[in-house]
Amino acid sequence: MATNPSQRSYQAPCPGCGAPVNFTSAQSTHAVCGYCQSSVVRDGETLKRIGKMAELFDDHSPLQLQASGSWRGQAFTLVGRLQYQYAEGTWTEWYAVLADGSSAYLSEDNGAYVWATPLAAPANLPGAEAFRVGASTSISGQPFAVASNMQVMLLAAQGELPHLPAMGQPFAMVELRSQGGRGEPAQPGSLIGSKLIGSDAGVGVGVGAGVGPAQSAERVLSMDYSSSPPVCSMGEAVQLDALKLSGLKDASVKDETGRQFNCPNCGAAVTVTLQASQSITCPSCNSLIDVSGGIGAELKHAMQDEPVRPLIALGTLGQLQGTSWQVVGFQHRLGVDPSDPDEHFGWEEYLLYNQKRGFIFLVDSTEGWSVVKPATGAPVLASNGQSASYLGARYSLKESYNAETSYALGEFYWRVSRGQKTSNRDFASAANLLSLEQSPTELTWSVGSKIDSATVAKAFKLEAQQDLLKRADVGPVSFNAGMSVRTLIVIFLLLMLFAVILSRCSSCDPATQNCASGYSSRSSGGSFGGFSSGGGHK
Repeated sequence: MATNPSQRSYQAPCPGCGAPVNFTSAQSTHAVCGYCQSSVVRDGETLKRIGKMAELFDDHSPLQLQASGSWRGQAFTLVGRLQYQYAEGTWTEWYAVLADGSSAYLSEDNGAYVWATPLAAPANLPGAEAFRVGASTSISGQPFAVASNMQVMLLAAQGELPHLPAMGQPFAMVELRSQGGRGEPAQPGSLIGSKLIGSDAGVGVGVGAGVGPAQSAERVLSMDYSSSPPVCSMGEAVQLDALKLSGLKDASVKDETGRQFNCPNCGAAVTVTLQASQSITCPSCNSLIDVSGGIGAELKHAMQDEPVRPLIALGTLGQLQGTSWQVVGFQHRLGVDPSDPDEHFGWEEYLLYNQKRGFIFLVDSTEGWSVVKPATGAPVLASNGQSASYLGARYSLKESYNAETSYALGEFYWRVSRGQKTSNRDFASAANLLSLEQSPTELTWSVGSKIDSATVAKAFKLEAQQDLLKRADVGPVSFNAGMSVRTLIVIFLLLMLFAVILSRCSSCDPATQNCASGYSSRSSGGSFGGFSSGGGHK
């Protein structure tokens, strides 16, 4: 384990129970007593009790207080923990103290993690209401997008902290995402000015040293409006194994019985296997159960009729992109063209999990298979909405549609519910894909690429069922060599019918006949990207 990075420490008796309360960082102003759960604030050399903190719900994270690691060659220790709730679930942030006395946060972000460093906010930073989801934001000349603006509240805290929002009181949390580049990641800086530059252009904010356009890695700027001025931080994506963590929870001694409960609908045993699960389905009655408040909380459920059977079974292990993944969740989703509400199409999404890499999505649509994941940054959307630019590549708009979750199976790191609706746009550049999904409070980009069905079959050892997985694979469109005679006959009859309709319309007299055929077509039968549920705030 890395040595304690603190330059000096302070200890004082808890005003609630007299047990010692430790402060390893000079920047920590609040703490939660590990014995009586008193919330205390540091006032010089004394501690003042300001209330009692709620018990943490067990999210079964491998992280814990005093776990240590290394960030860019500098040791750090996790000394505090915050648990937040928002409309779609919960997330956790860990407060870290580095060897030089500085601090950072290790936060959950769309099934992965972000390492964020504090930024000093200016007094004239606009209020949360000025940030409209989907609007652009100028920061030192670099475009950011307003990714989310929602009401959140603190559920529980642990350890020592530099900032402690009032528990149970809602406040605004705004999140901005930058377009990614190939420069060096941003270093801690300070916000030095802000101004409104129009509702269409969004909000312009100046950023101080170390966060200029020359350093344009994908970043997440968070603004916590629980205090005035807001508490700000700038983060970037990180993988847990890159932090060289030690002192983690020993998975072999987990109390797995604490992850089991009885289904609130049918009473059957349900076992939660993923630490980040917010929703899970009952294996007996297929009810969709909300576990975002922890196993001990009141469990909400929704019945699901007409079960859908996934082609790749839950629990299946597969190798994709050089990494081992397990299928832990499955969704069936429906799309509707806004210009033609009678036209529906469907596609399916498999949620894949790796302990160190987090989550990705394997998407199955009539256009083929694709692998996608939420982007840390935000692509730049053209003013006419017909294209988007990301990491130096230009993507053209393929289709726009409204999406809805119709069925779910397994475990999910966000709160899944049937009927969840979003507005989607899909963009493509050859085999590379971008998907934009937006709700009233959140905007999420996902990025990925198409893969052929043979790769999917091989990855999950389903070669014997390869015909079931075949789609319009990457490459020129061609007839499948295994296509049945019956299918060819059906296609031929449909083409003949279409030819008859065209012939009739071309020969009719518009003055005496209705020449409209009533026929409409769609260039694609499904979506290759977006996922509202996968784009959860945390």
